[in-house]
Amino acid sequence: MRKQNVELQSLWKDQPVVLFFLRRFGCQVCRWMASEISKLEPELRAGGVALVGVGPEEFGLKEFKDNGYFKGSIYVDEQKKSYKDLGFKRYTAISVVPAALGKKVRDISSKASADGIQGNFSGDLLQSGGMLIVAKGGEKVLLHFIQDSPGDLVPLEDISKALGISAKVKAGQRPVCNDDVCTR
Repeated sequence: MRKQNVELQSLWKDQPVVLFFLRRFGCQVCRWMASEISKLEPELRAGGVALVGVGPEEFGLKEFKDNGYFKGSIYVDEQKKSYKDLGFKRYTAISVVPAALGKKVRDISSKASADGIQGNFSGDLLQSGGMLIVAKGGEKVLLHFIQDSPGDLVPLEDISKALGISAKVKAGQRPVCNDDVCTR
């Protein structure tokens, strides 16, 4: 795998860009989110918008790519500089447990399992992620979203709205959960 440094701002120099910052490539919830966001790829491409995924480490990248979870370009920020610059927090060993076991994460994990998307617990478990949508040339940040919980995501319609494009995709049905059972 060839490594080259890419300046973040170069990604929006010639076109608007949707940057999806994953917590980690092995994360089941992140994989499901990547597959959801990828539903917009045809409309984004047609609108001249780049779709870019950024991960905090190479660990799990090959499996992530091989399984086709994400339809855009993928970069790795091993120094996590862009994560820090954009305010994507790191959990502590204590704060990650309730966050990872929260209802949003359980709901998405259930949906991911139903869609055949599995995950693992390898790599950096403490990094949070988010999304940045930037207009062509970088003249305007159209959306800056920071995950509070690992299950937080930007709805597809909010991504389309931020870019001023119409998308005909349907978001995946989140499971309906009560205290005991999650169903489709």
